[in-house]
Amino acid sequence: MTAMPRLGLGSGYDERLGVRDIAEWMRRAEDAGFEMGFFSEAARVVRDGPSAVSAMALATSSMTLGFVQVLHIRSPLVMAQTLATLDELSGGRIVLAPGACSPHVAARHSLPPFNAARGLVESIEAIRLLLTGESVSYHGDVVNFDDVRLGFKPIRSDILMFLAATSRKGLEIAGQIGDGVVLDAVTSPEYSANAISLIREAAEAAGRDWSKFTIAQIVNCSIEDDHKTAIDAIRWEVASKVEPDQHRFQRVKLRVGEPHMRVEDLPMFENAWRRGGKAELIKAVPDAYVEGLTASGTPDEVRARVEQYRTAGVQLPILRPAATHQAERLLSLFGRV
Repeated sequence: MTAMPRLGLGSGYDERLGVRDIAEWMRRAEDAGFEMGFFSEAARVVRDGPSAVSAMALATSSMTLGFVQVLHIRSPLVMAQTLATLDELSGGRIVLAPGACSPHVAARHSLPPFNAARGLVESIEAIRLLLTGESVSYHGDVVNFDDVRLGFKPIRSDILMFLAATSRKGLEIAGQIGDGVVLDAVTSPEYSANAISLIREAAEAAGRDWSKFTIAQIVNCSIEDDHKTAIDAIRWEVASKVEPDQHRFQRVKLRVGEPHMRVEDLPMFENAWRRGGKAELIKAVPDAYVEGLTASGTPDEVRARVEQYRTAGVQLPILRPAATHQAERLLSLFGRV
């Protein structure tokens, strides 16, 4: 019997979907043979990742549970405590996708400015030390503590970390110290291939075993019987990635190699935002952006597009539906019968 290709189901970005609903969809995804349930804790402050993953853990029994966490919003000690608790709750099924705390996010959370890349590396190193359950100290440029230990023994000291990376620097760090990577949503297979090349180069330069590295990616999906209906249903999520305060992320994607975005389009998006906020911005997003940066269309088109991400080198596509009613179709299309 042929093994089912590796797949994850993603959630967390749609403000309309409650935590109980998310947990139920993850249960159904597990039944359909999906390997991972994944929660994206958005910078827009939608729902809390660890709380949602707790619900997902109680609703499932075997699938791996991953979540994005911008480090420093929780200190390394609190993050280690949270990870060890979730891992205990789930029976050893947790994967963390740590992300760097940008100056913009730090300011929003009343954190002092610091070097985001250095803070990411130091936090990961510190969390790994704390997960040993031993009394440890750490002294870096950003993270500092003495003689700290968790008050209970984690069931695993080697919780995997798939870094949430987008920029060249972040991708290089993922290759140097990560167990894997979660490539960003609203990016094309061409971007994926370019990003993977950067990661592999960094991993091999660091003397790491590339065969043990996992490439996951959040793949935005919109599946309908009609192509245009599918494109329109996910335009809102593409728009959320081209809001004016997101343009720095668009530029870092362009520097990695994203052919489906154009820097000359950014003023158009800024003007739309000024005219009418989110509603006008959604209207301004061209079909070509949606088609290039997502897996959207008819069932056959979505299946073919996801395969293009695999061909680019993505081992674990994490499919994130644009609307709740589409989750059922994705599970039927990609899950086991």
